[in-house]
Amino acid sequence: MSFKYSVIVLVVSILYVCSKETSDVLVYTVATEQTNGFDRYLDSASEFNIQPKVLGYGLEWKGGQVKSHPGGGWKLKLLKKALEPLAEESNKLVLFTDAYDVIFLGKLDEIVRRFQKTGARILFGAEPYCWPDATLENKYPEVAEGKRFLNSGMFIGYIPDVWKLLTRKEFDDTDDDQLFCTEAYLDEKFREEVQMKLDHKNEIFQNLNGVATEIEISSIEDKEGEGERYFIKNIASRTEPLVIHGNGASKYTLNYLSNYVPNVWNSIEGCRQCKKGHIELETVPPKDVPVVLLSLFIEQNTPFVEEWLEKIHMLEYPKDKIHLFIHNTMKFHVDHVNNFTEKYAKNYVSVKEIVPEDATPEWTARDLSLDHCLAKKCDIYFAVDSVAHIDNPYTLKLLIEQNRTVVAPLLTRPGKAWSNFWGALTKDGFYSRSNDYMDIVHSVKRGLWNVPFIASAYIINSTLLKSRDRTLINFTRPRLDADMAFCSNLRNLDVFMYVSNRVDFGHLINPDNLDITRTEPEMYQIFDNPQDWEERYIHAEYTENFNPDKKELQNDSNFFQPCPDVYWFPIVSPRFCNSLINMMEAFGQWSSGTNTDERLAGGYEAVPTRDIHMNQVGWEPHWLEFLQKYVRPLQEKVFTGYYHDPPKSLMNFVVRYRPDEQPSLRPHHDSSTYTINIALNRRNIDYEGGGCRFIRYNCSVVDTKQGWLLIHPGRLTHFHEGLKVTSGTRYIMISFVDP
Repeated sequence: MSFKYSVIVLVVSILYVCSKETSDVLVYTVATEQTNGFDRYLDSASEFNIQPKVLGYGLEWKGGQVKSHPGGGWKLKLLKKALEPLAEESNKLVLFTDAYDVIFLGKLDEIVRRFQKTGARILFGAEPYCWPDATLENKYPEVAEGKRFLNSGMFIGYIPDVWKLLTRKEFDDTDDDQLFCTEAYLDEKFREEVQMKLDHKNEIFQNLNGVATEIEISSIEDKEGEGERYFIKNIASRTEPLVIHGNGASKYTLNYLSNYVPNVWNSIEGCRQCKKGHIELETVPPKDVPVVLLSLFIEQNTPFVEEWLEKIHMLEYPKDKIHLFIHNTMKFHVDHVNNFTEKYAKNYVSVKEIVPEDATPEWTARDLSLDHCLAKKCDIYFAVDSVAHIDNPYTLKLLIEQNRTVVAPLLTRPGKAWSNFWGALTKDGFYSRSNDYMDIVHSVKRGLWNVPFIASAYIINSTLLKSRDRTLINFTRPRLDADMAFCSNLRNLDVFMYVSNRVDFGHLINPDNLDITRTEPEMYQIFDNPQDWEERYIHAEYTENFNPDKKELQNDSNFFQPCPDVYWFPIVSPRFCNSLINMMEAFGQWSSGTNTDERLAGGYEAVPTRDIHMNQVGWEPHWLEFLQKYVRPLQEKVFTGYYHDPPKSLMNFVVRYRPDEQPSLRPHHDSSTYTINIALNRRNIDYEGGGCRFIRYNCSVVDTKQGWLLIHPGRLTHFHEGLKVTSGTRYIMISFVDP
């Protein structure tokens, strides 16, 4: 089954429309092959019931290297041949446009009406540059307003006059079509004879190169109540052009505009183009489900790679249709990858792994992955970098169903404007922010967006790899990183790259400050990656602490209040507890448990414990953030009326109790407004005995639970002691809040 984006090429020779005014208009274009730009051209024509005659389709292009050199004469030769039988049709008009970088914005009858208003017999679009021969600039007539120079990408005229233009002199296939038309225009006698004019003020034709600042997208309310309708406005000439041309370096501007026009997106329906070509995998027989090469890239030390890999495996897609390709350059992640492959490799069709010892550069590995896709006869290539967390398990399925050549899921760093796409480019091909970038990033606007750069996660339809020269589709380009090189190469091939935010797909990790010299590097990621930190380290039932439906249970039992004004809450995960213990034991410098303590001002500890302070392992700022974000809401819940934002704490430490060291702690008051005590390991498994006794109430909390927080007042009422540990080792995290 083919998953190539299908388009029916319209080869109607003459355009018949209902309007008498347009019944004698022939619309022509030249396109030798199906491209994303040609598909868009046909879509825009269809929007206004325009059916062009397509010249040269399926033939080899003979017009030279027009992207880098003058050329394109072959286009005019094809048009000349098509018009030859009609050369005497004095009442007929011909509208000719390029195909790959043109879109229609209005109806044909309005184009004809505006043309007839000019009094011209042939009307060309205008632009601000004299190209391809700048020496001809002074020969152009001066204009009082608008653009001065001819552009040959769009013109309209009466057939006999256009025939005179095309037969004015002989020209070769590789001669420049714009120079040919320019020379005719600059021939004053010929210009007057055929009334050849330029659309200086863009009444009909808008060439975009060099005028991006003059163009804006405007909207009006749709008369039928289906949201607003977008249109293009030239604010310099105060006109609304009907055909726009992304000539020269302005193709990315055209791509941006085509996200909205003609009638592509509005706030009510959202993305109208998203439905075009959409497929439903649910209706595809299992044997025809696309084969996927899932390529995973770990090119830098990245926090939360374990979760990234688990989410990869959780993708809702038949594993017997997925080949895995893994490139890992980081020794820090070898165990993570090994654990993943040992656990899941058997579920996939095949697994190819490139390890750090292979010393394979990123761009080489990415090129190899494309070749591997072809070798495995894949239908879909899906690349995912270690910074790209695919939270939505249906992501792969949804991207395939979107049925585009290249499409990425929108991923952002939570709460930030950092994303995996660029909305625009600078002149030298680097990042620039489009006007709608923030609306897309924050999903104010949802849809499918044609953009000039994507990274981190995307799919490629393998028809692209099969139909193009593989040497042109690669990740290598001088002075560019792999992602920029790949996107630059696709842009040069006029391959559209889309980013979709139709639904939420996932998020990006911030790897910038990961310090792998730490014993538990991810424990320090509470600031850089708070969402992922929370998912790993906060107790799964933490949010239930605020569930109003549990209020009655809390009031009627001792489960959440084991002693008067002593409260118990699940707060951190077992992973947090084990990581914190690991951090402390790796540091290893436990205090002596005597009254002498050089870490404290004055060097004296009244009630000493065997402990390590958070600031000794560089984790005090992170702990204070934890107090503010996760502990303070619980304190305000149970100690009504006490509010201190942010909470302050000078004493934050992990205590270790064991029979041969310090098994218990004498009765004492804490130097705090309130104290928190988190059990870090498991009673009757890791240790026996232990607990906390509140002497005033003769109430003990002994059945502690790993990851649960005990919170109680620190002064006056809650005189307490640490009960004896009889075997094993007990760890608790203590913080004296608001001393």
